[in-house]
Amino acid sequence: MNDESIVTGIIQLIKKAETELPNDVVNALENAKSKEEGVAKVQLETILKNIELAKTSQRPMCQDTGIQTFFVDVGIEFQDISNIKRWIIEAVQQATDQIPLRPNTVNPFTGENHGDNIGDSIPYITWDFFKGDTVKITAFPKGGGSENMSKLGMLKPGVGIEGVKSFVVEEMLKAAGNPCPPTVVGIGIGGGADLALKLGKKSLLRPIGKRHEDKQIAAIEIELMKRINESGIGPMGLGGKTTVLDVHIEKAHRHPASLPVGLIVQCWADRRAQMIIHQDGSWEVI
Repeated sequence: MNDESIVTGIIQLIKKAETELPNDVVNALENAKSKEEGVAKVQLETILKNIELAKTSQRPMCQDTGIQTFFVDVGIEFQDISNIKRWIIEAVQQATDQIPLRPNTVNPFTGENHGDNIGDSIPYITWDFFKGDTVKITAFPKGGGSENMSKLGMLKPGVGIEGVKSFVVEEMLKAAGNPCPPTVVGIGIGGGADLALKLGKKSLLRPIGKRHEDKQIAAIEIELMKRINESGIGPMGLGGKTTVLDVHIEKAHRHPASLPVGLIVQCWADRRAQMIIHQDGSWEVI
């Protein structure tokens, strides 16, 4: 395969994620604007103008271009599996200069920044595998302000789902305007501590408005969205009807003695983009 071509494709993927919000996010923000008035409406108008400027100028929509995060679904018959990680790393390094991206990776002990968005375990890649011969890469740049509002709750199983709901609502009230609302909230329930948080982040790949296939879980997503929006925190924390654009939940079976809840918050810049790499080395950003 042509390594240079594929790296170029991944750079385009990162650029799209950084400069163009998906239609479901833009539509949700437009819908929120139509329901707001006063300062809340002004904030959403400003956000939407920023989104349009980013798209037309092909510049990042936020100065915090995030930690470069990827979800990679690999067809087990794809012939160059061993090169995928290297392609992604090279693309991130080059994209830092070409797009450009703010250098966001620092050594947690020394604070040293190498200036290329690369570091230990970064870019952060989550892998999954399926029967096939293509690769799907989802770019998911994650900003620091919203990530700082992430929470892990190791709840007592006795509190049940009502306890889970209370935990989520209370934490979002504490977050207030810090994660640059209106936000999208991802919740992972079950598994262990690490899996709950990973499920919460993975749930954010689902388009806004797409409900969980389990009707009971879907109803809880809607309930939580309503309860958080009733807080009145509003766009950018300045008051209003829209504090969250959506709530997504994913689950895993858990140990009888624990009830992990992973809460991941995404700011209004719900950045994500996908590409497909084919067995012959051709690719498209979608």
